[in-house]
Amino acid sequence: MQQCVFCSQNLRDIDYKEVDLLRRFTSGQAKITDPRYTGTCVKHQRHLATAIKRARFMGFLPYVRR
Repeated sequence: MQQCVFCSQNLRDIDYKEVDLLRRFTSGQAKITDPRYTGTCVKHQRHLATAIKRARFMGFLPYVRR
């Protein structure tokens, strides 16, 4: 099993303005990727989903890619 990227780097907060980091955890259709594929723990997956949703609302990430 993979170790969580955020736990291994001791990151506490996931900022919604870090678009390059958030794009790593979205699929080609801009969907939030399943934690089984990304290897994130439950706590950080929740924070990641919230950050992605905030970035979408603020216009930093698209809702749908064409």
